[in-house]
Amino acid sequence: MHGYNLNYLNKTKNIMGSLANVGSKFPEFSKKAVVSLEKGKEFETITNDIHTGSNKWMVIYFYPKDFTFVCPTEIVEFDNHFSDFRDRDTVLIGASTDSEFVHQAWRTHEPKLTGLKHALLADTSKSLSEDLGILLEGEKVCYRATFIVDPQGIIRWVSVNDLSVGRNVNEVIRVLDALQTDELCPCNWEKGQATL
Repeated sequence: MHGYNLNYLNKTKNIMGSLANVGSKFPEFSKKAVVSLEKGKEFETITNDIHTGSNKWMVIYFYPKDFTFVCPTEIVEFDNHFSDFRDRDTVLIGASTDSEFVHQAWRTHEPKLTGLKHALLADTSKSLSEDLGILLEGEKVCYRATFIVDPQGIIRWVSVNDLSVGRNVNEVIRVLDALQTDELCPCNWEKGQATL
C-alpha cells in the first residue's frame, strides 16, 4: 500500500462514506458564532436562515482547530476575499468544533484575525460536522471541508482536504461563479469567459 497506514485509510473511508453529497439538503443548524470583537457584540446565534431567509448563497468552510498553523492562513485568505463573496450575494462562514469562547480568544490574541469580517461558527457539539460526514474519528476534529450551498439550501459543491493541506480560495470563488451562471462551464472556466 505504498506505506499508508491501513487503519487510517479504513477510518477515512468510513467517515467519507457518509460525506454529504452534492444535490442533498444542507443540514439545518443553530450555532453560536463569533462575529465581532466589540464588547457586548461578540456573539450571535447563526441558523440556516442566514442565507435561505435572505435568498443568498452560502460558502461554509470547516477547519480542524483554533491556535494552529495552517488554519489561520486559510481564514485570513477567505477573509481577504470577503467582498468578493458579498458581491456574489454569498454569506461566508468559517467553522470548527472549538467553542465560541476559543474562537474569541484566538481572534483576540492573533493579530491577523482581529479584523475578520466573517463569522466563525462554533460546532462545539460536533453535530453539524457529524451530519456532514467530515469529522475525523479519534481526534473528533473536522477535515478541511468546503461547501457551496445555493439559496434553496442545496449543496452544489463539496471539497475536502486532509488536515495538513490548505485549500485554494480562488478555486472556491471560480466554482461559485460557475454555479451562479446556471450554464455549462468547461474545464478551467473563469468568470467572463464564454459558457457552453
